[in-house]
Amino acid sequence: MKFRAERDSLVETLTTAGRAVGTRGGASAVLSGLLLVCEENSLVVTGTDLDLTIRVSQEVIGLEDGSCVVPARLAADIVRALEPGAVTVEGSDEKVEIWASKSRFGLRSFPVVEFPVVNLPDEASIKLPAPSLAEGLRQVVRAASGDDARPLLTGVLMTSERGYVRLVATDSYRLALRDLEDTTALTEEKDILVPARALGELQRLPASSGGGDGPPTVGVATGENEITFSLGPVRISTRLLDGTYPDYRQLIPEHYENQLHLGKESFLAALRRVRLLVRDNTTPVRLSMRQGGVDLSVVSQEVGDASETVDGDFSGEDLVIAFNPTYLIDGVEAVRDDEVVIETADPARPATVRGAEHNDYRYLLMPVRVS
Repeated sequence: MKFRAERDSLVETLTTAGRAVGTRGGASAVLSGLLLVCEENSLVVTGTDLDLTIRVSQEVIGLEDGSCVVPARLAADIVRALEPGAVTVEGSDEKVEIWASKSRFGLRSFPVVEFPVVNLPDEASIKLPAPSLAEGLRQVVRAASGDDARPLLTGVLMTSERGYVRLVATDSYRLALRDLEDTTALTEEKDILVPARALGELQRLPASSGGGDGPPTVGVATGENEITFSLGPVRISTRLLDGTYPDYRQLIPEHYENQLHLGKESFLAALRRVRLLVRDNTTPVRLSMRQGGVDLSVVSQEVGDASETVDGDFSGEDLVIAFNPTYLIDGVEAVRDDEVVIETADPARPATVRGAEHNDYRYLLMPVRVS
């Protein structure tokens, strides 16, 4: 195998595919590599850890058809460090050589026969608008759990709601929900639970890379146990999580007695300032809601205290409620409107954060009990 490519585009290809490369201890050594397949003027790079697979295609100057498996991280680092311009890669089952200008590197490669066979579907069964899907993932993925001891909560639920796609994620302390009202439901028969890690990688791709003359789209192909997303030259495939997702609908209150309207950026700035005194996850931020706005306060026994007032419109009975400041900031950041609405019932029940103009995104947050 031998080809020539422009440095920056090759770095992007290797880095994107490399994000799926296995890092688990005890995994086969070949899973730390990337499979490079060159046919004519097309290069296809595949990385996988058997649960997540990322495959990227790019046009190159093909000099000799063939394949090899290169060390993922080292190969990307080497190409990135080379002088700008053309990079030549020549590989076999035993060695891969990378050179440009006056630099030349020789690396041991992995046997191609040891790389797992990964079959990805050629055709997408449905297409979703890339911009709204990317925005929805940005809003929802942040609420998924990172604790593998509760595997179902490490996923994002893709379900049908009135004929369109709804995204839901929760880590049991907060819940994010986004309705993609310009989409068509993936399936009417069942819910799909997608690992948040895979959707996080999809979220990192530029929504403008969908290609074609019309608006960019993400192709989706679902199988019995896996789902594949296609955006431009990139395909991301992952195994689905198996199990019944918690009934999130029963957690969403039908109405709230209290509503606080605030400017998003001024509220965020105030939250970030008072959070400077937070040194652990057990220190909450108190929100004293009243006519005319809200008073924020943080008290840290080891550091000190901070307070700030944000003007706004409040309707309801005055109350004091406390939240994990990082979780609250996450929810407010995800709102796409200039004004944010915080809805509360009482200091012990979940509050909702949403935009003042759009009701397709909701962020439920459990309060912190304080004396």
